[in-house]
Amino acid sequence: MRELLFLTHRLPFPPDKGDKIRSWHMLQYLSRHFRVHLGCFIDDDDDWRHTKAVAALCASTRFIGLRRGVARWRAAQALLSRQAMSVQYYRDPRLLQWVEGVLSGGKVRHALAYSGPMAQYIDGSAGRALHRVIDFVDVDSDKWRQYADSKPWPLSQLYRREAQLLLQYERHIAQQFTAASFVSPDEAALFRQCAPMARRKTGHVNNGVDAMYFNPSLAQSQPGPYAAGAQVLVFTGAMDYWPNIDAVQWFVRLVWPALRRQFPQLQFYIVGSRPAPAVTALARVAGVTVTGKVADIRPYLAGAALAVAPLRIARGVQNKVLEAMAMGKIVLATPQALEGIAAQPGLELLLARDATEFIHHAARVLRQAHGGGEAIGAAARQLVLQEYDWEKNLQGLGAMLGLPAAAVAGSGAPAATPLPAREPST
Repeated sequence: MRELLFLTHRLPFPPDKGDKIRSWHMLQYLSRHFRVHLGCFIDDDDDWRHTKAVAALCASTRFIGLRRGVARWRAAQALLSRQAMSVQYYRDPRLLQWVEGVLSGGKVRHALAYSGPMAQYIDGSAGRALHRVIDFVDVDSDKWRQYADSKPWPLSQLYRREAQLLLQYERHIAQQFTAASFVSPDEAALFRQCAPMARRKTGHVNNGVDAMYFNPSLAQSQPGPYAAGAQVLVFTGAMDYWPNIDAVQWFVRLVWPALRRQFPQLQFYIVGSRPAPAVTALARVAGVTVTGKVADIRPYLAGAALAVAPLRIARGVQNKVLEAMAMGKIVLATPQALEGIAAQPGLELLLARDATEFIHHAARVLRQAHGGGEAIGAAARQLVLQEYDWEKNLQGLGAMLGLPAAAVAGSGAPAATPLPAREPST
């Protein structure tokens, strides 16, 4: 059986964040075609209890604890050189030593680096003989550019520097590796513009959704978190992530007051772990609830009248949007939140370009109450079932890794894996 080195910046389990959802499904897929040697960081002490579940799919593993203070110090040192902070943040001699040991036997011929910084471990001489694929997921350099545009000086200057240096690094890796993957056709197209020298190597592997888990009929059988008859708007996501923080602050400041005047009993739930102080402060606004970590995201989606995604900064595909669609909910989102999602506004979700459109669409849905929205929700779930199936989409990854067409097409669905109740993804 072929052997493959798989490097991830975070333990790919439990699948409770956007990056871990994608890497977990990739690991399951890869384990059916390769003997996988997994090297990754663990930046959450609670994740150590999940290492056995991950190791069960692998031929060998190396888990390294990542202390954020130490990593930030390494990143800060990048300011003294022409290096990207993101790459330095994940530089660790222990992982490099393990990678060199795995490759020294000569049996490993394939490698997949998940996220740009992990490519540094197979960028040297030992990696050149490998069939190397980099799954950038998003064009991270452009995300830093967006951060720079939204922050005051001196952060704007610092982030602009990171955007420039990270793009140089992304271009270098894409040129050196066999193939470069992104999460959507839109993301891949953007990278081709940023790195035309690697355009022929650049492709995409769409995300998927576990539609059996995010199933409206199953969720409705569980007790709901809201009072009977309550009208609720919900936002889901990791609430220490800046684009999510910015989104809910903007929504509460510019959209929420007008909606509350029209619907005095309306509630807005911000659901997600590790809420930053700026998010917890929003709970002081009338009608706004900040839950923090929840045991299961599905009842919060199932009981809401509307799922909102007012992101102003975004790259890649928003799992929060796909998960709400899989639950048959009407999603009201900005253009940024819809990038990379093949949904038609007005048919499978609603699009709002500014605060005025958010207020208009949300009010219309709320006035209809239980009438008129079912068609959009049903169409949304149908789109997810057709276009966002993990097994089908990951066949593209197999092709990038050079698997024979017959093996890719005949892989079959994985056996069911017991999963913990899932929090919102990023």
